[in-house]
Amino acid sequence: MRTVLPEPLRPLGGLAQNLRWSWHQETRELFQSVDPEGWRAAQGDPVRLLGAVGKDRLAALADDRRFLRRLAAAAEDLADYTSGPRWYQEQTDLPAAIAYFSPEFGITFALPQYSGGLGILAGDHLKAASDLGVPLIGVGLLYRHGYFRQTLSREGWQQEQYPVLDPNSLPLTPLREADGTPARISLVLPGGRSLHARIWKAQVGRVPLLLLDSDVEGNQAAERDVTDRLYGGGSEHRLLQEMLLGIGGVRAVRAYCRITGHPEPEVFHTNEGHAGFLGLERIRELSLDGLDFDAALEAVRAGTVFTTHTPVPAGIDRFDRELVARHLGDGGELSGVDTGRILELGMETHRGGDPNLFNMAVMGLRLAQRANGVSTLHGAVSREMFAGLWPGFDPEDVPITSITNGVHAPTWVAPEVLRLGAKQIGQQRAEDALMIGGTDRWKDIGGIPDTAVWELRRELREQLVEDVRLRVRASWRQRGAGEAELGWTDHVLDPDILTIGFARRVPSYKRLTLMLRDQDRLMRLLLHPERPIQIVVAGKAHPADDSGKRLVQELVRFTDDPRVRHRIVFLPDYDMRMARLLYPGCDVWLNNPLRPLEACGTSGMKAALNGCLNLSVLDGWWDEWFDGDNGWAIPTADGVTDEDRRDELEATALYNLLENQVAPRFYDHGSRGLPQRWIEMVRHTLTTLGPKVLAGRMVRDYVTRLYAPAARSHRAIQGPAAVELAEWKGRLRRQWPQVSVDHVETDSVEGTPELGSTLTLRTQISLGGLDPADVDVQLLSGRVDTSDRLANPTVQSLKPTGRADISGRHSYEGPLTLDRTGSFGYTVRVLPAHPLLATPAELGLVAVPPETEGMTAGILR
Repeated sequence: MRTVLPEPLRPLGGLAQNLRWSWHQETRELFQSVDPEGWRAAQGDPVRLLGAVGKDRLAALADDRRFLRRLAAAAEDLADYTSGPRWYQEQTDLPAAIAYFSPEFGITFALPQYSGGLGILAGDHLKAASDLGVPLIGVGLLYRHGYFRQTLSREGWQQEQYPVLDPNSLPLTPLREADGTPARISLVLPGGRSLHARIWKAQVGRVPLLLLDSDVEGNQAAERDVTDRLYGGGSEHRLLQEMLLGIGGVRAVRAYCRITGHPEPEVFHTNEGHAGFLGLERIRELSLDGLDFDAALEAVRAGTVFTTHTPVPAGIDRFDRELVARHLGDGGELSGVDTGRILELGMETHRGGDPNLFNMAVMGLRLAQRANGVSTLHGAVSREMFAGLWPGFDPEDVPITSITNGVHAPTWVAPEVLRLGAKQIGQQRAEDALMIGGTDRWKDIGGIPDTAVWELRRELREQLVEDVRLRVRASWRQRGAGEAELGWTDHVLDPDILTIGFARRVPSYKRLTLMLRDQDRLMRLLLHPERPIQIVVAGKAHPADDSGKRLVQELVRFTDDPRVRHRIVFLPDYDMRMARLLYPGCDVWLNNPLRPLEACGTSGMKAALNGCLNLSVLDGWWDEWFDGDNGWAIPTADGVTDEDRRDELEATALYNLLENQVAPRFYDHGSRGLPQRWIEMVRHTLTTLGPKVLAGRMVRDYVTRLYAPAARSHRAIQGPAAVELAEWKGRLRRQWPQVSVDHVETDSVEGTPELGSTLTLRTQISLGGLDPADVDVQLLSGRVDTSDRLANPTVQSLKPTGRADISGRHSYEGPLTLDRTGSFGYTVRVLPAHPLLATPAELGLVAVPPETEGMTAGILR
């Protein structure tokens, strides 16, 4: 049951139901003034607050003119925010709408539908899209148990609880048909069963987030449990979740647009492979309009964007082919679509692939004309990992680009940091810096006085210390400790000591316990008489990951040691509430994964926005933006195959940095009593990283580099154009075995060629039954490496010199400029060419001189 608000207070309901309150400080302060004690009891959740506030208090507020003026101003501000033009509306030729699918969304702790970085990233994507006015529709699942709540046993073993979430007590509203009945979608399951789902809507500023809920009447028990918990259950359970997310999600979007009049999406963005089945549903839709599979596939690919987040094959969902065929074939959900063609989309055709498994990331790449990783390094790792899908291409030519993640600054920047920035450059400019970015605004923040910076850092550290003491005490009570033995918790941490934070999920590659490699040395660092450090650690292991749980237990046991428990703590149940104090309150953010297994690592971005310095392995985003003055890079033992030896070397490097660089700089107080060099690093971090790590920058990159081109392709590849493109690709694939580079030659060179001189390159190409207009013959030239391969070659198209000769070969030529010193090489390749291709590598077809196989056809030394 929900509280019925007096008429003057009705706008409070609208403010509570729009999740903008989760990042809009003025709205949060308004709710706090409703009932300060109730606000604390509700842990900052307006829906819970309004459900508990008493009638007398509501009546008093309804007569409070000052409060009503504040309420009216907040409601008007929200109306302006959600309806007025923003950045997106100032652009041209952009998609009418984009559907964004993700298995989890971390919007706010009050809607616990996230497990870690993937969900938080998705939530930040929606919030930044809202700030920029991007017409996004979010699509996910509503998990009745969320992820899990983490506690510890007396022995330090992770324990999981799954509280039941009531959608009616969450900031959600049901999507309803015109007659008032709840909107529902259905999937067909084998054996004549059905999977029904209700559609709930969370309003994230301007962006609707649709969440599918299978716990509805009409479903059998097994089907009701499909959306029971995030990343739970066995293989079939996960498959049903991903069918509901992808196939059901498209149907939910169609229902939402039909009911509300929202424009239909021109672009569909799948955030990781979990939602990949959305492409199959769209193929089914187009097949009902008369397109065959190949033409429908081209139309779907044109408007699809796929983002991969995993740098390791083990992180990808893979299902038994027979299980997929049973659920999507005859008698299943997509019985009208060729099952064999569906299975081909997920087939692991690359070297080392398993033909009996259906790979969701492989399908995602084959169903999307545009794909990206989430940092520059991760893009390179992804091109290597999936290069087998484009045989004949060097990894750098694999059509997977990268857009580096960002974080939603209004969510993660502490109010105290925002106030100090507003004092320096003005409230509006400070807010614009967080949402829109711009190097000029962030440079202006660099003028904050040293004393103000250092006082702010201590204030934030003190807030964290107070929160940590409460959490440590509560955790020990939950583990069975009595009140009489917990006096020491009043002295956990010290607001004047260098504070290091480490918080993330606990898979083995993130190396939660690397800091424990030499426990005696770590103790000496923690207890140093002049330059002590203190460490706050948090993280959850997957419930099925016993090795991760053992890492947690090892860390907890160390933190239980009476000698150091006042200097190092493990905080259970890491979530967004904890994070909002943890990032600002730390001086250093530690990240020590196995390189290059961290796709991005956005926690360090959130810390940096609050003036916290990063101490990290050069992986993910840190590899891209570390500049030597914004933190420290932990040296890595790349090439050392012995994992134990590698950990030992990198742990030693970490200890050396802490002991010899980080701690001395923090405690190096000059004549003014301030650590001048540390403050300079904080200021440099804010002014240089601030505009880079913003989710607003990230979303603008998606709009300009992926969404807009995808929308243009979507418009171009419809109906007859899709049929023509599919037929052209079919002809190319049939004829390509006849395409060859038969001869390559240049002008003869006597002696050592001069730098800058130009030769003429000639080549003869057999095209089989293809026309010269079907291909692009390219010259690649530049410096060669020690393997006689071209490194970062210059690419230029060659021109045909006339008709084919009597044997059917075509001649091409072009200038070859010797623009590099040292060993200079060149080669020729033939690629498909069509104006509707996003990239020449799209078909995975290439022809090169047979004796080179990607090496240089000629070398001039």
